[in-house]
Amino acid sequence: MSDRLDAQFAFLNEADRLKSVLRATTLVDGSRRENSGEHSWHLALYALVLADQAGAGVNIDRVIRMLLLHDLVEIDVGDVPIHSADGQAHGSASTQAAEAQAADRIFGLLPKDLSADLQALWQEFEAAETPDAVFAKSLDRVQPVMANLMSGGGTWIEYNVTREQLDTRVGVKIARGAPALWDWVRAKTSAYFG
Repeated sequence: MSDRLDAQFAFLNEADRLKSVLRATTLVDGSRRENSGEHSWHLALYALVLADQAGAGVNIDRVIRMLLLHDLVEIDVGDVPIHSADGQAHGSASTQAAEAQAADRIFGLLPKDLSADLQALWQEFEAAETPDAVFAKSLDRVQPVMANLMSGGGTWIEYNVTREQLDTRVGVKIARGAPALWDWVRAKTSAYFG
């Protein structure tokens, strides 16, 4: 029992470091950058509140679990903004490899049974093939859009984001998991993209 608790708390203590990872996205009031711990919590709340936007067969409890775990790898890798132009594209092979290595290390802190379960959820989210993961991914894309809307354009202005970039990098993923949600959100972005 003691060894199991030691491992569980080692993981939980490591997970606390996610609060120190700053994201490109600001808080909705624009006062400061959001941290990845705040983002994960907010996404879990998004899943709870927007569950009615999920497709048939989506298990919101599993979606919430995925969203709580999905960015833990940023403890090692940091946030790679989806609209960045620094050459290390969001979702690139090098970023994916670094995140997989981080997942092995971070989830490896847990007891083997829990490690396997939680890392499998993280991998499912990353693959975005199951209904649960597709919906989780759509929420992960919509939350920064809402932050940018509420903060007067936020990082869209900073990164010179175009309508086409918003549609291809973000909209496609949102529409795949929550089409009505994307229609509603996209209409709200017209003030910034025409």
